[in-house]
Amino acid sequence: MENSNHRHLVQWDQGDYGEIPLGIYIDPDIYERELERLFYKGHWGYLGLEAEIPNPGDFKRTVIGERSVIVVRDKTGSINAFENLCAHRKMQFCRARDGNASEFVCPYHQWMYDLEGNLRGVPYQRGLRQDGKLEGGMPSDFKREDNNLRKLKIATRGGAIFGSFDHDIESFEDYLGETLLGYFDRIFDGRKLVVLGYNKQRIPSNWKLMMENIKDPYHAGLLHTWFVTFGLWRADSTMRLLMDPTKRHAVMAGARSLKEVKSELVSGVSSFKSDMALQDPSQIDIVHEDWWGDFTVTMITLFPSLIIQQQVNSLSTRHIQPSGPDAFDFVWTHFGFEDDDEEMTARRLKQANLFGPSGYVSADDGEVLEFSQQGFETNPSDRSLALMGGRETEDANIIASENLIRGMYKYWREMMEL
Repeated sequence: MENSNHRHLVQWDQGDYGEIPLGIYIDPDIYERELERLFYKGHWGYLGLEAEIPNPGDFKRTVIGERSVIVVRDKTGSINAFENLCAHRKMQFCRARDGNASEFVCPYHQWMYDLEGNLRGVPYQRGLRQDGKLEGGMPSDFKREDNNLRKLKIATRGGAIFGSFDHDIESFEDYLGETLLGYFDRIFDGRKLVVLGYNKQRIPSNWKLMMENIKDPYHAGLLHTWFVTFGLWRADSTMRLLMDPTKRHAVMAGARSLKEVKSELVSGVSSFKSDMALQDPSQIDIVHEDWWGDFTVTMITLFPSLIIQQQVNSLSTRHIQPSGPDAFDFVWTHFGFEDDDEEMTARRLKQANLFGPSGYVSADDGEVLEFSQQGFETNPSDRSLALMGGRETEDANIIASENLIRGMYKYWREMMEL
């Protein structure tokens, strides 16, 4: 950081979390430090759902930060994860998105690994016999057990899988904290999960903007026509905005409003369409589920890269996969429960149309994040404001609040030492 050519972009007044320098979204040195401090050390990363790898040998390829990772169920049923880099020449040896395997073999030089990531085979390790004697091969002090794949520490809870390159990391439960763990367990309560489908998109903006977006109740009842018009999230919704003690994680919990909207709440709100009607009303065929409690929506942000969404009957994880300071891949995994009947499964799938790259709601977010990034790059010495609700970084219960964003940046600055 000290040698960065961009230092002038990232001056940030001490203690002020509501005026955010735009340099943090475009500076490549900031981004590299984020990868090391927020993705590869001291943090749990989302790997997937156990339902994606139900059988021995099942695997999927994913990422933590920019590092390619394989998560696999071995022959004993245990879940392992390791970096997708051959110990030999550091080639990303697995190109399949998912599948079933009894072993992994690097195509370059045929080094072979078992489902725990242990090196089991090296062609010509002892050399080749030539003129009656062995020639070539690996040095005599080469040991396979010293050249396994880089293994991750694994945590599973309620059917979700997390991993970390940092084997000294705190437990997953301590990482979330009591409040966020309660909301996590509300969804991942032990019922067997069923994967319903995937969406994936590339959003040309900094990864932090998506974390901000799902910590931002202020925009949701203004930007999204579906939310404000059909009462899924608007200013008269009951809501709670809660953080863990470190302020890195948060949950926005709210209840659908069935009241007739007051004119003062939507005066001048162009996204509100009083005459909007659905040709297919089943798009919002909402059935209350016992486990909901008081809330019809919970949006959980687990820093740095996971969003867990419950919006009425639709459920999904959203995985942020950064690709440089100005782009990220956004992977949605839509799921339900094994004990859902056919009608509920169809309902979850239909309501999932609110989300994803062309979702009735989420298409708005992808667009405004792209426009934001474009604005940042035109004047990177400027700053953005996140001052709704004052300058506090405490929990709140009103839509006109950016407390959760300020809380995240309080934590971010501590980790980044800015």
